[in-house]
Amino acid sequence: MSAAEIRESSPEDASKPPVLGDLVVCSLEPWDEVWRRNQFFVDALLRRSATLRVLFVEPPADVLYELAQRRRPTLPRIRSLREDGRLHALRPLKPLPRRFGSLADRVLQRRVIGAARRLGFARPILWLNDITYAPLIQRTGWPTVYDVTDDWLLAPFSPRVVGRLRRLDALALAHADEVVVCSPVLAASRGATRRVTVVANGVDSEHFRRPRPRPDDLPAAPAAVYLGTLHDSRLDVELVIQLARALPELSVVLVGPDALPVATRRRLAVEPNIHTLGPRPYSDVPAYLQHADVVIMPHRVTPFTDSLDPIKAYECLAVSTPTVATPVAGFRELSGYLTVVAPEAFVEAVRVTLRTAARRPDLAGPVASWEQRASAFGLTLARAAKTASRSSEATISTPTYPLEPNQ
Repeated sequence: MSAAEIRESSPEDASKPPVLGDLVVCSLEPWDEVWRRNQFFVDALLRRSATLRVLFVEPPADVLYELAQRRRPTLPRIRSLREDGRLHALRPLKPLPRRFGSLADRVLQRRVIGAARRLGFARPILWLNDITYAPLIQRTGWPTVYDVTDDWLLAPFSPRVVGRLRRLDALALAHADEVVVCSPVLAASRGATRRVTVVANGVDSEHFRRPRPRPDDLPAAPAAVYLGTLHDSRLDVELVIQLARALPELSVVLVGPDALPVATRRRLAVEPNIHTLGPRPYSDVPAYLQHADVVIMPHRVTPFTDSLDPIKAYECLAVSTPTVATPVAGFRELSGYLTVVAPEAFVEAVRVTLRTAARRPDLAGPVASWEQRASAFGLTLARAAKTASRSSEATISTPTYPLEPNQ
């Protein structure tokens, strides 16, 4: 791979605000209070570009699952998220299970096209984070940026699921106008056949440095806090349980959205000193890191986790709380600032850290901000809009959805 195939973003990109029009974001996460990369970027771009309008496509509502849970199925709807009407969210309806193949995906794609037309988007830029929507590139002719933030081809999914993802990933790589990745590993894999742009994650240092009161639901000290989505492919559950049993006086606190299987939740629930708090709003997250006795990052060390650029690594740099992590991407490179040890040494490293109780200086100064990263991403969106040559129009019927008031 030649160096010309990878374009590195730089902090200087923040001085070049892009001029953007309409944007359709097909996201892997919903727009909620647990902010992630997509929300940071969209928020910053809206502030920097007065002409920008955004349709944020959330993960779909699963009709059959909601019926099985005896809940009323969520109707497809467009809801406004800003008073100025420049940001809307769509949670499309998935009426069919994935085993129906491309038919289920085509229904979702129709929802997105219909919502974009409902909002008056003539030829928006497509920001593709969920590759379920990769066929929209050819189906609509919209300029497209494929944003790769996780290498799901390396995740522990079934061969059928990985095969589907591989086909969609190849489609996006072949036809997207621009490809953005967040880590060196992703740059190597996706940059093997085409040019890619590296836009890493960032941090709002002031947000994490500002002192906060101790959260009422943070268990008594000593407390070890994990921050992030609870997912079997990332969180080393066995190591978490090992830590809890080795240090019974320690409160092991897991803060973040829970995507664990039921059986795994039960394993954690029987440990008296493991506390699963669930997701917390981004506004409250710094308090949990600030008032922890130690921040723990017991991630599995796998090819999948090696593809990531974890946001929490930057957030750990912004607080003075000592951090112990396994040697995964994002943390491995910070071994000079944080305690990074192999899984077999993890428990002892936490024990030593608690005994010394040494806080460290804030180190987030050199880390790029979300504003800088968003500006670099915005330039990539602008390049896609400028260079795209496709002009085909989608020729399907257009469903309509009610507009909801601001939320």
